[in-house]
Amino acid sequence: MTASTEAATDLTAEPYRSRRNHWNNQVHRHAFMTPDKVAITYRDQHTTWKQLDDRARAFGAALHRLGVQFGDRVLMALLNRTEYIEAVLGATQIGAIPVPVNIRMSPAEVAYLVSDSGAKVIVTEKLLAPLADAVAASTGALETLIVVDGSDNPNHLEYESLLAPGDADLPLVDVPEDTVAAIMYTSGTTGKPKGAMLTHLNFQAQAVTTMATTAAADSDDVSSVVPPIFHIAGLAAFAPVFYRGIRAVIHPLGAFDPDEMLDTLEREGTTSVFMVPAQWQAVCAAQKARPRKLRLRNISWGAAPASDTVLNAMSEAFPEAANMTAFGQTEMSPVTCILEGKDALRKQGSIGKVVPAVTARIVDPLMNDVKPGEVGEIVYRGPNLMKGYWNKPEETAEAFRGGWFHSGDLVRQDEEGFLYVVDRAKDMIISGGENIYCAEVENVLYGHPKIAEAAIIGRAHEKWGEVPVAVVVLAEGVEDLSLEELEPYLNENLARFKHPKDLVIIDELPRNAGGKVVKPKLRERFGSKDAGLH
Repeated sequence: MTASTEAATDLTAEPYRSRRNHWNNQVHRHAFMTPDKVAITYRDQHTTWKQLDDRARAFGAALHRLGVQFGDRVLMALLNRTEYIEAVLGATQIGAIPVPVNIRMSPAEVAYLVSDSGAKVIVTEKLLAPLADAVAASTGALETLIVVDGSDNPNHLEYESLLAPGDADLPLVDVPEDTVAAIMYTSGTTGKPKGAMLTHLNFQAQAVTTMATTAAADSDDVSSVVPPIFHIAGLAAFAPVFYRGIRAVIHPLGAFDPDEMLDTLEREGTTSVFMVPAQWQAVCAAQKARPRKLRLRNISWGAAPASDTVLNAMSEAFPEAANMTAFGQTEMSPVTCILEGKDALRKQGSIGKVVPAVTARIVDPLMNDVKPGEVGEIVYRGPNLMKGYWNKPEETAEAFRGGWFHSGDLVRQDEEGFLYVVDRAKDMIISGGENIYCAEVENVLYGHPKIAEAAIIGRAHEKWGEVPVAVVVLAEGVEDLSLEELEPYLNENLARFKHPKDLVIIDELPRNAGGKVVKPKLRERFGSKDAGLH
């Protein structure tokens, strides 16, 4: 049966449609089976499964009235809130494709997403409406602006008003599992962002991955969603929530307050939460200063390196919780490797093992498998692998060359099968014939008490070809640091040829809207011989 309104008008098609394994049907199921159970908590607002389903269906009907068809793209420029999830579910209800927008992007960057995706509709909120207006004015492409929380602009459509008629106009659309459920744009540290097309099957695979690698058994589990929903870590966090029918607590975006975070975790009875290492470091210190009584069973981290100091602090602050490392990338929906809690301390520094359903190889540039202990690129296959890059066939072909998805991550595998990230393939420095992996040196620098942030870049050198340069942000209260002062620490942790040959101290590392360090900017500023090293 094709994905069309006509194919689903026959009532005999309903059993066929109801067999589809995607998050809309999961939400329908919980709305039918446990209608009054809370699905989402945001601040002091609780939304039941029936309310979530009804409002999502009503929004899908509204989009249909506005002319949105199967396959049309709908931009989502919202902060973390319940309406974000309603809008995503409403769009996918009719086979439309949500396009989450990083709200930290500039108008020009968002305009590129509009141009590349071909979206004509954007869902935003009052606080971000000026951004949407600027993009609409610059592109001339956005025809419909839907605003949550109301708007004084007569050209905006008010979200709640659109929901008022309910789902009477909702078409019966069959949405196959290989339908694109979201286009997630990658950060674009080396070029224009690429839109990874993630299907419903991809997100269901993510749900199964999460359930297979965590203690996901109790119906009273509560999952706190801390990352921005416009990031893959935030959106994908709802896949197991929808599958299991457990409650999700959406944490608002803004300045991170560890005490407020702990108070929320205690009040809501959270059992699982993912945060980045910097957040965990602050939370652990706050928990030590004023312990809360928590229900945490699974704590996880990723998206940035975590020092041994942070990992030990997590284990000390939350001894009853399994401490897990999640590793992956947007194109893989996103998790590909998990370091389970039972191995967290024994295998510190590892990203764990490949998750169920994912097939991986570690290969050299000619696609030959490398030996255990040797460094190679990890390549993937599996049901969580994206469909491809939106509107970029050449980039898709390059990423899938040889029949495998090329991650760009250089890893090695130990004798027990645990994987260790060595570097991004594009960040490797070759100095005097020796390979220097930036991530390895950065991880060591992160462990120094006087360093808050670190990035390694290569600088041209007449004798060695390239040498590593450390660009660092000093820890709070630290006024100065020199290579000479660092030397004893580096000697203990790194081979001599890997030592940075220059140390640059700056106030802040340049980051893109996705939070990733933009190394081309660092190379432009500090990568030449004129920057201070000869």
